[in-house]
Amino acid sequence: MSGTNAASGAAPCRFAHYFVICGIDTETGLEPDELAALYQWLEADRQGRDPDTAAAGENFEQSPLKRTFKSKVLAHYPENVEWNPFDQDAVNMLCMPKGLSFRTQADSREPQFHSFLITREDGSRTYGFVHTFYEEVTSPQICSAMQTLYQMHQAENPSSATPSSSSSSSMDSLASSLDEADSPSSSSCRSAACGGYDASRDTLYVSKALCLITPMPFMHGCRRFLSQMHRAVTAASPPPLPLESYVHNILYEVPLPPPGRSLKFHGVYEPIVCQRPGPGELPLADFPLGQTFTLLGVENLVQLFNCTLLEMQILLYSQDYQRLMTVAEGITTLLFPFQWQHVYVPILPASLLHFLDAPVPYLMGLQSKEGTDRSKLELPQEANLCFVDIDNHCIELPEDFPQFPNKPEFIQELSEVLLRYGISPVGGAPPTSVPTTTTTPGSVSTRHPGLKSQQALRELEDDGRNGNLGGEQLAVLELLQGNATLERLQALAKRTGVRVEALRGVGGEGEGQGGRTAVEEEELRNAKLNVQLREVFASRFTTMFADYEAFVIQSAPDLESWLTNREQMHNFDKASFLSDQPEPYLPFLSHFIETQMFATFIDNKIMSQWEEKEPLLRVFDGRIDKARLYNVRAPSLRSSNYQRCTVLKESAQAIEQRLMKIDHTAIHPHLLDMKIGQGKYEQGFFPKLQSDVLSVGPTNNKWSSRTATAQRRKDRHRQQTEHLTLDNDLKEKYMQEARSLGKNLRQPKLSDLSPAVIAQTNWKFVEGLLKECRMKTKRMLVEKMGREAVELGHGEANITGLEENTLIASLCDLLERIWSHGLQVKQGKSALWSHLLHYQAREEKLEQQQAESPVSNGPERRKSESSIGMPSLRASVMQDMRHIQSMGEIKTDVGRARAWIRLSLEKKLLSQHLKQLLTRQALTKKLYKRYAFLRCEEEKEQFLFHLLSLNTVDYFCFTSVFTTIMIPYRAVIIPIKKLSNAMTTSNPWVCVSGELGDSGVRQITKNILEMTFDCQNLGKLTTVQLGHDNSGLLAKWLVDCVMVRNEITGHTYKFPCGRWLGKGVDDGSLERVLIGELALPNADEDFGRGCRTPDMQHSPGQTRRVSITSMGGRGYKPTSAQIQEAIGEAVNSICKHFHKPEKERGSLTILLCGEVGLVGALELFFHNGFKSARLFQKTVFVWDFVEKAVAYMESADQMGDMQETAEPLGLTCVSLCHYVSAINSSPRNIGKDGKFQLLVCLGARDRLLIQWLPLLVECPVIQRMYEESALLRDRTTVNALIAVLQTLHDFPITLEASLVKGIDL
Repeated sequence: MSGTNAASGAAPCRFAHYFVICGIDTETGLEPDELAALYQWLEADRQGRDPDTAAAGENFEQSPLKRTFKSKVLAHYPENVEWNPFDQDAVNMLCMPKGLSFRTQADSREPQFHSFLITREDGSRTYGFVHTFYEEVTSPQICSAMQTLYQMHQAENPSSATPSSSSSSSMDSLASSLDEADSPSSSSCRSAACGGYDASRDTLYVSKALCLITPMPFMHGCRRFLSQMHRAVTAASPPPLPLESYVHNILYEVPLPPPGRSLKFHGVYEPIVCQRPGPGELPLADFPLGQTFTLLGVENLVQLFNCTLLEMQILLYSQDYQRLMTVAEGITTLLFPFQWQHVYVPILPASLLHFLDAPVPYLMGLQSKEGTDRSKLELPQEANLCFVDIDNHCIELPEDFPQFPNKPEFIQELSEVLLRYGISPVGGAPPTSVPTTTTTPGSVSTRHPGLKSQQALRELEDDGRNGNLGGEQLAVLELLQGNATLERLQALAKRTGVRVEALRGVGGEGEGQGGRTAVEEEELRNAKLNVQLREVFASRFTTMFADYEAFVIQSAPDLESWLTNREQMHNFDKASFLSDQPEPYLPFLSHFIETQMFATFIDNKIMSQWEEKEPLLRVFDGRIDKARLYNVRAPSLRSSNYQRCTVLKESAQAIEQRLMKIDHTAIHPHLLDMKIGQGKYEQGFFPKLQSDVLSVGPTNNKWSSRTATAQRRKDRHRQQTEHLTLDNDLKEKYMQEARSLGKNLRQPKLSDLSPAVIAQTNWKFVEGLLKECRMKTKRMLVEKMGREAVELGHGEANITGLEENTLIASLCDLLERIWSHGLQVKQGKSALWSHLLHYQAREEKLEQQQAESPVSNGPERRKSESSIGMPSLRASVMQDMRHIQSMGEIKTDVGRARAWIRLSLEKKLLSQHLKQLLTRQALTKKLYKRYAFLRCEEEKEQFLFHLLSLNTVDYFCFTSVFTTIMIPYRAVIIPIKKLSNAMTTSNPWVCVSGELGDSGVRQITKNILEMTFDCQNLGKLTTVQLGHDNSGLLAKWLVDCVMVRNEITGHTYKFPCGRWLGKGVDDGSLERVLIGELALPNADEDFGRGCRTPDMQHSPGQTRRVSITSMGGRGYKPTSAQIQEAIGEAVNSICKHFHKPEKERGSLTILLCGEVGLVGALELFFHNGFKSARLFQKTVFVWDFVEKAVAYMESADQMGDMQETAEPLGLTCVSLCHYVSAINSSPRNIGKDGKFQLLVCLGARDRLLIQWLPLLVECPVIQRMYEESALLRDRTTVNALIAVLQTLHDFPITLEASLVKGIDL
């Protein structure tokens, strides 16, 4: 997929850059593989044994035929290519990832094919294609060395002389595992030498690899070329030309096909065709996707695709190198238009296993040894790992990640494409009785070309699988059915017992339709299937991101200033983008737009205004424009309806046309000017090639001169634009830094693997983790600070709950990666939880020891003014762990660790807890290696400091996620002692309500005034109903406030009251609804709280309205302007509330009844100019005015005074009377102010307030009870009030149950 950028860089458009031969160096003889020794050293270090003794000496326990020996690059042509320098160590390691392997004539010696890639520092890729075969060892020194080693092995392990399983060694691809499978039964016939070696009797063979290194992944073409080269060596008669001619031809005379064209070049026996997509098509991908789907099944593959998009750690696991490569390349190909930005090593050599320790997202392939069990595989971290067991067709997914949008319809569409090509969507590779070569569909092994077709027919005849053939056999069967001659031959062969291969070998490879060979047919089929599957994936992104351009923020005037300020800039308006998407897409999209691949995609988009568009982006933008032409963007597109891909036919046709009609043919291989007699043909041996003819290409080549002029043109263009853009060094430096941390770690350096280099790599990881922590905490703060941040110029406000959840999930993931970096021994799936359990075990031991002499550990919270009457809650790591452990809903360690992080974050103790955990240095040393992040003192301090900054904002990330758990609450009632009997004879009760429900009525023991109760999570608390039954002599009670604390999160809510409860005192209330606010922790206890998130809930302060007399007594007389402003503010807050997304709204009760709520503002309005205090008489309340007005209306109605009023007014009159009598006849003992509050709330809900106001104003009672100057008697002011209240009619106001309980309308 990234072949495009690799090839577009340099002038050379040669098909292949190098031809390489790897194998045994007869000069140096048998050397144990150093890398294997280093691997043993690393393994010993990992398991805590002494690494030096482990790696010293030879490994005599293993038969020498099973050991790995050092391979060498025996030759490579040309010596060097300037734009792609030859990296000898890397190529040697990847051609023979496990070194040399030896076999005897008793073993299977099928040739194998695999691919690899090398990612360079700048992210460009070079591909390698390797054909490995076995060649007889002719050197007597090596045979005798092997004999000696075998005798030493027998002396060490006498028991091993018995026949064991066949000696399969480092080639262990699928072939060797099959040998393993069938060896026990056949061991007797292979004599006791099975698995052994005796020079006098056995022939020794050693592996040799032929490799082509190319700039683009033309896998099929390279595979066929190499297999023909091998065939030329093993055939009975020598090839038509010396081998040098073919190597020279492919290196110097075969160009890359131009975009949108096909090219034919010649191997040793047959021509080879390859094609390259045009500029508007999906980039080249030659690895058979059909095989990837066959191996994993559609369901698994879509899940793996999803994990890759969300940048998890992905580990592929298979015995076969080619399978690893096929799945890795397949999955990265499907990401179009995005590109994997992190560590990418499809084949991880054994010596690089320590790379699995990398605490960054990666996509790696690990070769499994045959017979090893997945459970024995020690992986440093699994909290965020997607483990893909290719050979067993199954995957293990990380916990809890969002699903890909429209997954069922998506899988359905992919399945239909596969079925059209005869591939089962369920997955599971062809059964293992297929020939012992691991050929991908589309290549027939050169040695037994007929085995596969025999197998397919035999299976169908025996009907062993009820006519259901796996993809590969089905393909073969289709080929056979299309060819009558072959079918007749097959039938004849079956009768006569002749094997088909013999017949088939005569004519090369069978002809398919239209004169194409069967292999070409198969390649065409693969290419069509590939492109159709990729189109289905690409069309999902075209639909999902059709409007992405509208949300790209182009803020910089030129490239240089953009690059310089890249990290501080907002490049994409995430909040607006998400608000524009269908609801079901949000969980996935909110995660995805936080990934590095999306960030890089947007960076490329922004940079495209100053320089040439990145190729993938160009194709993607082209598709979006085309979609717009055909389909003017209508709101319907925003729906989450699934849109199927519409270009499947055209895409397949484009490829078919290119392959049917060849555009270019390369020069034929020809005789070179060579010395005669060298490299004489010897059947079965690959000759030493003449390097002088292969070191340089022809000078008179027409396309090389064409390239040169193109290059000169490019150079000129570059010089012209150079003064416009900045120099490449600065850009490259920026790219390294601003893009991912993993960018310069895309691929580990394969050349030098000393422990010093490993330490250097780990140091890069430590720096990367710290940087990531800084970026994440900054992002969380900026998003959360909302308005304040915007005022400070930090980009968009309004974080959605969804986005917040995404950010917290990614913080949990980062902490897991930090904790799993440099682990000594892995225990459980979550490294953080495992560390916490070790800590807990130690602390409990200490607690037992200290039980005799109790000493407080952990800082005692000081009682603060705000938590008066609340016993302090001790903050300890242990306590929070116990809370999490007691939650039955969480079943896994990863889940527990995440819950613990969320809880600590909500309590603002995350940094403090982790610091506490890491102060136990002996424990950290025991659990972590020297280079681990947690043992780098300075970085660890900075990391804790970044986390401390999160204390400045309020998170409810625990309360809002675990909504069904039982939580202990503590409620304390605080009376005003100076004025009240703190003792009361009546029986108090309380009912606590929150956003998720209420606690029900809870009786409080008399005179204790404190209680704890367990109930299901109430969410953020909103109201408390407080009351008593008025029994006994001392039934009057002056309450200051009620405090309620969530005992797990420590959130304390204060519900101010400041009024009496009792008959005949204040407004005669026996029960009050109190509105809560979150009480701030004390300043000295929480020093990180300089700035605080603006409150989501503008909750009532402590200066709760006391009866109006005392208000007047305090000299508190708001002016009419202040009152009108208060009403405007209250209405405004309610409007804003309804404009937020539903999940973000918070509590409406607070906006209605809180201190700056609507009820309070209207009370001020009604109290203005109210004649309330009478000398020697009871206080009069606004409710008294309402009751008198209603009484007047009712009597007037009876006397017929209101007959002449208009009909609607009469109805309004009725409704007001009805509501007031309902409130008065309610069984609840709420006082007069409580009744007025209820009337306002019900009027707002039922949109009647503005109809009732004129009635109250018109009523003659007003003149008796209000001064002349009262606002209520000023027509203009009342009309203005009505206009303001009118705006509330647009919103569906719902009232909390605690407010309207017992009201029957």
